[in-house]
Amino acid sequence: MTAHQPIHVLFLCSHNAARSQMAEAILNHMGGSRFRAWSAGREPRPDGQPHPLALEALHSAGIDTAGLRSKSWDEFVVAEAPPLDLVITLCDQAAGEACPVWPGQPATAHWSYEDPSLVQAPHEEQLYAFKHVLHALHQRLELLMSLPLSRLDKFMLEHHARELAPRAR
Repeated sequence: MTAHQPIHVLFLCSHNAARSQMAEAILNHMGGSRFRAWSAGREPRPDGQPHPLALEALHSAGIDTAGLRSKSWDEFVVAEAPPLDLVITLCDQAAGEACPVWPGQPATAHWSYEDPSLVQAPHEEQLYAFKHVLHALHQRLELLMSLPLSRLDKFMLEHHARELAPRAR
């Protein structure tokens, strides 16, 4: 990792609708010139839109959502794709899937978060679930950003990213 190039991070969830979209927006919001984030999934939402409650949670936190769209992970295996330094799966389903071979063999990690879109409750309780995941992602991404990235090679980045995974309760 160099001090002058941003760390390129791809967040994966099967449907690229909520958790991965929130992680992308949070890291791009907080990461400044040090990070550049994207998100994708195996089966992106057919309408290409992030989950409405993910957008609402991000807006309530003051995080820009312009440009967010649900996209296929196939966009990141083509020659024109941005070079990736780190790929993080955020759902257990995506972690268990056969992911594509990423160009450049980036570091990988799995951070398991429950899917807030599965909460069947009134709107306020659903929104709370999204805000809870947003807050947890924010905390984890702050830890990632605190790493001495300019002194980490790919293997150490992978080690530290995996160490940041939420622990089972």
